[in-house]
Amino acid sequence: MRKTAFFFIALMIATALVTCLSCTDKKPVANADTILADSGLVDTTTTDTLEDIIAAQPMPKAADELFDDFFFNFAANRKLQKKRIHFPLPVYRNGKIEKRIEKGQWRMEHFFMHQDFYTLIFDNRKQMNVVKDTTISHVVVEKIFFDIKTVQQFLFNRIDGQWVMTSINYKPLYENNNASFLKFFHHFVTDKEFQISSINDPLDFTGPDPDDDFGTMTGTLAPEQWSSFAPQLPEGMIYNIIYGQKYTESTQKIFCIRGIANGLETELSFRKIGDKWKLVKLTM
Repeated sequence: MRKTAFFFIALMIATALVTCLSCTDKKPVANADTILADSGLVDTTTTDTLEDIIAAQPMPKAADELFDDFFFNFAANRKLQKKRIHFPLPVYRNGKIEKRIEKGQWRMEHFFMHQDFYTLIFDNRKQMNVVKDTTISHVVVEKIFFDIKTVQQFLFNRIDGQWVMTSINYKPLYENNNASFLKFFHHFVTDKEFQISSINDPLDFTGPDPDDDFGTMTGTLAPEQWSSFAPQLPEGMIYNIIYGQKYTESTQKIFCIRGIANGLETELSFRKIGDKWKLVKLTM
C-alpha cells in the first residue's frame, strides 16, 4: 500500500475507528451512485469521520506532489475544492462544450468518499507503478455509469505546482479505452451464471489465512468454490483514475478495489483466453 499523507491521516484515527471497522465485513460493499449525487443508502459513518478529519486539517504543501494525496483532500474539503477548480468550469459532452459552471453554481463533489472503497483498472502490474509517479501533470478521474452507458470524466492538471480541476467531459461508454473489458465486466457482475462460466479452472488465489490473523495463504480454487471467496463487486457505477497509463487492446486487465479507511485491497486479474475474458487470479 502506498505511504501517502492521506493514509497517514487514516492511520492516526485507526484507534478511534477500530470498533467500527471490526464490525464490518472485509469485503468492499458496492454503492449505487448517480451522476448528480452519492447514494444516501450507504452507511458512511466511517468515511464521514475520516472526511471530517481531513476537512479540518489544512492540506500539506507536499500533498500536491502525489495526486492521490491531493485528491483525497480535494474530495473531503469543500473550501479547498472550490479553490482548486478553474471557474468558470467548462463542461463538454461528446467533445463539444455544453456549458460553463460558475463558482456559485458548483455543488460539492465527494467522489468515492461516501463509500468505503474505490476502483482502478490497469493493463498489467508494471502499469500500477504510475500511481506513485510524482512527475505526472495530467490525471483523469472517471465515473463509469453502466446503466446509462456514460462516462463522466473530471480532468485535473498540475499548474504552477498545484493540482487544479480544469474541465468535465461526458462521453459514451463505447468510446472509452476500456470499453470492451467494461462491457464484459458489467455482464460478469450482474449475471451469476455468466460469472461462474468466466472463472478460470483452476483459479489462482491468495488471501488471508483463516488460521493466522497476520498470514496469507496461496492456492487454487475451482469455479464452484468461487462464491465462498468472492468479494462483493460494484454493479451500477465504478471509478477509474487515469494517472497517465496508456490503455491498449490488452489481453489482460487488473481490476483493483482499494479500501479508503481500512487499507484493504482486492485484485481481480482477468485474461483474454481465445475470445473470452476469464478471471484467472484473485488476490485479497
